[in-house]
Parts: sequence; C-alpha cells; structure tokens
Amino acid sequence: MIDLQLTDKTHDEERQGEALVIDAPLVRNGRKLYIESYGCQMNFADSEIVASILLDQGFETTGDYKEADVVFINTCSIRENAEQRVRNRLSQFGAEKRRNPKLIVGVLGCMAERLKSKFLEEEKLVDVVVGPDAYRELPQLLSEVESGHKAINVLLSREETYADISPVRLNGNGITAFISIMRGCDNMCSFCVVPFTRGRERSRDPYSILAEAQDLFDRGYKEVTLLGQNVDSYKWKGADAEETAEIEVNFAQLLEKVALISPELRIRFSTSHPKDITDEVLYTIAKYDNICNYIHLPVQSGSTRVLELMNRTYTREWYINRVDAIRRIIPECAISSDIIAGFCTETEEEHQETLSIMDYVGYDFAFTFSYSERPGTLAARKLADDIPEEVKKRRLAEILLKQQQTSLFRLQQFVGKTVRILVEGTSKKSDKDFCGRNDQNAMVVFPVTEGIKAGQYVNVHIDRCTSATLLGTVVN
Repeated sequence: MIDLQLTDKTHDEERQGEALVIDAPLVRNGRKLYIESYGCQMNFADSEIVASILLDQGFETTGDYKEADVVFINTCSIRENAEQRVRNRLSQFGAEKRRNPKLIVGVLGCMAERLKSKFLEEEKLVDVVVGPDAYRELPQLLSEVESGHKAINVLLSREETYADISPVRLNGNGITAFISIMRGCDNMCSFCVVPFTRGRERSRDPYSILAEAQDLFDRGYKEVTLLGQNVDSYKWKGADAEETAEIEVNFAQLLEKVALISPELRIRFSTSHPKDITDEVLYTIAKYDNICNYIHLPVQSGSTRVLELMNRTYTREWYINRVDAIRRIIPECAISSDIIAGFCTETEEEHQETLSIMDYVGYDFAFTFSYSERPGTLAARKLADDIPEEVKKRRLAEILLKQQQTSLFRLQQFVGKTVRILVEGTSKKSDKDFCGRNDQNAMVVFPVTEGIKAGQYVNVHIDRCTSATLLGTVVN
C-alpha cells in the first residue's frame, strides 16, 4: 500500500487501465471514443490532450469499449510487466474487433514510440500507432485508417509542448488537476527508456502554464500538480508579456508565479532530480504556504558506484547534501523516492548502502522495484543483467520492509496533531468517510461531517494511523 499515496509521474496502480469519460461536445459526429491509460501521470495528462483534439472533431467519449468506434490504449514502456499488461488488454480488444470489424484500435504513447512499425506486425489487430509528439495528427491518421490503410506517426519533436491545447479533465473530481510544464528528458539514465520514447527535453512557455492554472482556479479547482520528467531543469527563454524584453524563467520562478495566482490554490510538482534541485526552489517552497511541503526525490541507489553505472550524474554524498538542504530550509517537508533493487553488478555491500541511505533520509513514501532490463537502453547494451532473480526479490523485500516501517513511523508523528487538508471526496472504501491529503501528501480519512463538502479546506485532528493512512475527525 505504501506506494499508492503519491501523486506524481510514478505509476499509481489504482489508476492503471482507467478509461477517460467526459461530457459530450457541443457538435457531435455520432462517433464514440474509448481511451484507456497506463503508466505515469504524464500519460494520463497526455490522454486529456488526445481527448481534447478528438472532441474538437465531434467525438464523444464512452466508458465501454464495446460501444466505441475508436479504441485507444495509451501505453507505458518503463517496465516489462507494464508492456505485458498492455498486450493482454489488446487481446481483449481483439475479440471485440472480430465482432465489429469496423472498430479502429490504436496504440498511443511510449510503447508505440519504442516499438514503432513493429507493433503493426506483432499485433495484427492494431490499426494506428502514434507516439507522444504526434497527437495533433490523429484526425488525419484516423482518416487514413478509414480509407483502408494502417497508419503510424512516431516522429519525435524538439518543439512540441501542446501549449495551445486546453486539456479536458480526465474523470476529474473538479478539485485537483495536472498541468504539464515540459516534455521529454535529457538525463539519459542507463536503465530508462524515457529519452527514447518521449524525446529531448523542452519547456512550455510560462504564460500558457499560468493561463491554464488561472482557468482551473476560476473553474473551482483547488490544487494543481506541475508535471515534468525533471521539473527542476525547466527553463524557458523568450519575450516578456509585453514583448518588450527577453526574459528567462527557471523552475523556482515558475513555481512562484503559479503560487501567486491565489493563496487558495494549492501547488504540487513532480518529479525532481537530485542533480538539479536548487536552494532557490527550496526557499520558494518555504516562502509560500500554498506550495506543498512535499518533494519526490528519486535516489535509485545508495551506492555511488551503482549511481555512476546508472548514469545518474550525482554521488551518494551529493544526494545527502540535497536532503540536508531540504531538512534545513523546509523542516516539515516530506520526501519520497524511487529505489531499484538488484541493478547490474550490485554487490551485497552496495545493497546495504541503499538500506542505510533509507535510514538516513527516512522517506515518507517510496516506489520500489527490482531491476528490469529495457531493450535499447545503455544498460541493456553495455551491462550484464547479472543479479539472480531470487537475489533481486530478497533485496526488494528487505527494501519494502524497511520502507513500511519508516512510512508507519512518519505517519505516527502526525497522531495527536491537527492538519489542514483539501477534501477530495468520499473514501474509496466507504461513502461514510471523506478523504483528502495533507501538506505532506499523506492520505487522511475522516467521517462525513455536516457542512463539509469536496473542495473545501478543513482542519482534521489525527486520532490514529495505519501504515498508509491517517484517520481523524474534523475540528473547528
């Protein structure tokens, strides 16, 4: 359960395979779109862009693929099991296509980018393959399919940010939303496919970001999460609003601009990179009460030698320096992480270094994985995946146990205290309980209370906790 609390680019298992359903467009063409998303929050945000483009063409969305004219599956390539999950789902769509030969089935996203035309050969039922930078071409590609041809566009772009497209809000609660501030990645970590599936890094202009955030707030949204593969490397250079001078905006400055929209608009962001997060960003977080005290700072490994093999471009000592800066500048800040067990050539001593850095930081949450070799990456080409599976599993189990203990300890520190939360709606387990997150991104559950509704900020006294959730009651 510990890895289900994060709202960042990392996988939220509760949302995998979620279908997008939104209000019908004003002008309809009688055709229905079913779009299902897998992977990180960037993929879910991209599905909102795809829906916006096709709604402009008159499509309606449906939550039942059996009544759709077009079925899209937005895919992830970060781990092998993510790709296998998509292939299994496609076989289910294949049964429907045999019943309805006119059904168009398309694969979007990172898996489409990685496999390209090979996908059309391997998965005979797929009609269209579209990479993350080619969604504007979807209407034309669908026309090609309707004329009897397979269609593919997986060209990566150095400029595309979809800044002018206002995303529809994916199954939204009308309270929280994601805003993509950049696309692509330049980091080239040796284990990661993202630079190959999402292309080079480019930042979206700040004016479109601020306009989107302002529009969301005007429509009643109370929280936005700024998304990027590495938000700390956000950098935009261009003319100012009056087009009288050249300006440069970094992430700390963008964060401040969004925070200034309203003190009632809560700001989160993800993901940070240890090599890039600056004291300027930390002081900006500390300055504004509506920027949440929560940073997702993936360590991946506690060993400097393994970090070098991963091409993470920082050392154990550098990572600890950044954690120390967070603790000094934002004492109440929660820190979460990504951790890989059993990377190529990792020794038992280096595994212990990972456990010891977990002790040093005391992560509030963590996403933990055993190493999965991804085709085409530098690690797959240059390094032997030489750690036996049973060793990977044992090391991962040790990491998980330590994190469960630490997560429980962190949550216990809130017991007896009063925290401010944004009510997101009723709990998934019971409609007699509300749920929402505190500043540190911990989930809080409390009884439904008269006069309280979703979208409000309330103070909750924490009475007790589980290893994953705070439980309390509303106080004045």
